[in-house]
Amino acid sequence: MRITTTRVICQVFFVALSLFLALATQFEHLRGYPVSLLLQLDPLVALASAITTHTVYRGLLWALVVILPVLVLGRFFCGWICPLGALQQFVAWAGGSRRLRERIQANQYRPLFAAKYYALSALAAAALVGSLQIGLLDPLCVLFRSYTVALLPLADQVAGHLHVRPHVHQFAWLVGLLLFAILSLSLVVPRWFCRVLCPLGAALGLLARFSLWRIHRDPGRCVDCHLCLANCQGAADPQARLRKAECMLCLECLERCPHGALRLAFLPDLDGQITYPQVRARRAALAALAGLLVAGWSRRSGRVNDPQPELLRPPGALAEDAFLARCIKCEQCVRVCPTNVLQPALGEGGIEGLWTPVLKMRRGYCELNCTLCGQVCPTGAIQPLSLSQKLGVGEFAGRGPIRTGTAFYDRGRCLPWAMDTPCVVCEEVCPVSPKAIFTRREQIVTRQGETVMLQRPYVDPDKCIGCGICEHECPVKDRAAIRVTAIGETRFADNSLLLR
Repeated sequence: MRITTTRVICQVFFVALSLFLALATQFEHLRGYPVSLLLQLDPLVALASAITTHTVYRGLLWALVVILPVLVLGRFFCGWICPLGALQQFVAWAGGSRRLRERIQANQYRPLFAAKYYALSALAAAALVGSLQIGLLDPLCVLFRSYTVALLPLADQVAGHLHVRPHVHQFAWLVGLLLFAILSLSLVVPRWFCRVLCPLGAALGLLARFSLWRIHRDPGRCVDCHLCLANCQGAADPQARLRKAECMLCLECLERCPHGALRLAFLPDLDGQITYPQVRARRAALAALAGLLVAGWSRRSGRVNDPQPELLRPPGALAEDAFLARCIKCEQCVRVCPTNVLQPALGEGGIEGLWTPVLKMRRGYCELNCTLCGQVCPTGAIQPLSLSQKLGVGEFAGRGPIRTGTAFYDRGRCLPWAMDTPCVVCEEVCPVSPKAIFTRREQIVTRQGETVMLQRPYVDPDKCIGCGICEHECPVKDRAAIRVTAIGETRFADNSLLLR
């Protein structure tokens, strides 16, 4: 079997594995699968979160499984494992040019391909000030976010049985459009995203300069036919001085060369290679400065330390600044949520909080006996909770339950308060015991002069945990008559409603 055939089989396996893990990341299929394994294998996730938090989350130690072989073989992850790269390669193969000359021209190196190193500089600089934004461009985060928000919900609407309760996510069209653009551009430039923007590829390219095994060209045998470029996945110029940082170890050049001028060699002479990426220092410095400025501005605009009423995070989420230092926007928590209450944020948490998970109570509610979001979070942005810890029972009775916020009535919209119409839905669905919502019987005189007895609801803020089921089930259309705000949340002690 040809080595390139083996590579394609490996790529198909990891694409299938990514899809299987995405499908398994839901309540009825979870069954203990390591659904976030591919994300935890991501070296960029591990390195960037280590910079922002000054710690390494235990699950991210799996990244060593990738980093150590990179030091031996180079960017093999990009050519053999990365599922988004494999999808781009398939699109380029299926819809690209079949003419040899055009394929050779498409796979020649271009200065534009250095842009991914500038993107990495900006993201690394932002990480230095505690803003973890690598999830915006990291290929695994992009793919799993696309699975969760756009692709699987669309498939659910067509097939109708991928999820017990079909998920609908805000801005799904935007996430799907971004993935469509990435794949479509591969028709113009093969693996466009990998070559131009991918920060993971840039990070692995920097590490690849230390690799022990490399592609080596024998100038005495090479006749400059450029056939090695026909299927080169990284535009690494194997026909000239090999660009180590761009080579994805696809090994297509070895099989294409009709004269045996190329081989995989152990510590070959470096004269025939470009070991460093061709990056201009000034541009890299400007990119890093831009990353710092945007991170500082976005943090200020998002008011990380100033509680926002509509910014509701899932139970177990860290305080906002610590949460944003860990969240990679992969949407694993959004996918596993059984009630569809978790949604990707667009503007709720400011620019820095783009695509991070927020609770939208009109979409769903936080199930009282559910702790799945913390179990699948790959970086610890949402801490894994036991049910006893979430409910504040047993050994955690002294701490009380985990609160995501507090519910408040809009009496101008509430049926018993504003329209003299009986309604006790919110009290009936309140899941805590004793109930956080209670009613008082009040006798009122209607506009028509009739005397009626109504049960008017009230919220006991000391009992409310902010689960949002009352807001979700409120029969008042559009904006509910009872709504949950972030005040009283457990994760931020200063955002307390009641003085203690």
